[in-house]
Amino acid sequence: MNTLIINKNDLRHNINIIKSQVNTDEYTIIGVVKGNGYGLGLKEYSNFLIENGITTLAVATTEEAMELRNINKEINILNMSSTAIKEEIEQMVENNITITIGSKESAELANNIAEEGKKINAHIKIDTGFGRYGFLYGNKELIINTIKNLNKNITVEGIFTHFSLAYYKNNKSTIQQFENFVQVVQALEKENIKIKLRHVCNSPAFINYPEMRLNCARIGSAFLGRVDATNYMGLKKIGELNSQVAEIKTLPKDFNVGYLNTYKTKKETKVAIVPVGYKDGYNIGTREDMFRTVDKLRNLKHTIHNLFTKQCLKVTINEKIYNIIGKIGMYHMTIDILEDSVNVGDKVRINVNPLYVDSRIKKIYE
Repeated sequence: MNTLIINKNDLRHNINIIKSQVNTDEYTIIGVVKGNGYGLGLKEYSNFLIENGITTLAVATTEEAMELRNINKEINILNMSSTAIKEEIEQMVENNITITIGSKESAELANNIAEEGKKINAHIKIDTGFGRYGFLYGNKELIINTIKNLNKNITVEGIFTHFSLAYYKNNKSTIQQFENFVQVVQALEKENIKIKLRHVCNSPAFINYPEMRLNCARIGSAFLGRVDATNYMGLKKIGELNSQVAEIKTLPKDFNVGYLNTYKTKKETKVAIVPVGYKDGYNIGTREDMFRTVDKLRNLKHTIHNLFTKQCLKVTINEKIYNIIGKIGMYHMTIDILEDSVNVGDKVRINVNPLYVDSRIKKIYE
């Protein structure tokens, strides 16, 4: 049976590394647990973060917020997505979930609910150049008037934005987005509107732009050590898929391995068959359409380089690293085990991003 192993000591190490970057007495770290806790399991991961001092958690949908509330009745929960769907706002308010107000319509709905005597906690979302949720940063008068006209039962605890390209240092777009956000905050302060929590940093921005950390940050992938930024903090990668050798065989020379006939043995080759494939979430990554043209060209360059230098995906069996050969199938992969003494049933360890692992695979914290 395949299992996803989460090393608790490494996960705790990453949490402490992030904490060490700020004064936690004055700083708020929001633990982002969207996407089933980045694949670590919403319940298990959320409880682990809480046990390690993270007092506010964030999700991306009302459904996730409700699932998390059912897991923990006390923790502060922020739904980072603004919504103008009445039923969703009502559901969140009834369950003491902090809503995001990012439009005139969502503010009006929140006001209507607050007029019924309901207490509402909210963050204001500013769209500084992402084109998704939030008030457009240029509509400062609308933002100011919306906040001023909020019902007294609505407490605005925070204001935030989201970067579109914080994966790169010294990026003009990110710097401009930050300046756009600061201008909105300054405009609010001129109107004597002071909001306690201000957060612009996700994990990549927290690492690449320390000057933008303000007094709050949303940390997700950095806790897993799988952030799309240079890892200078010593974060450890979380997530290891464990399996077993299911079969061993010796293939003759010039024998095809895998789909599309992309690999043929150069000589008689001893191989192990392991029941892990892309259906389990292995070798699945960020979609190529998420990257700029320059990044696609860089990826193509790396692919061509790997082709000619014969670099391979790898697994670990009995503490030794082996190459995967041939294309990975939906449920299986083939490993060149050389002439080593590898047996059916031997443990196979595979580095994998938990976000892409099939949710049905058992998760073990150890």
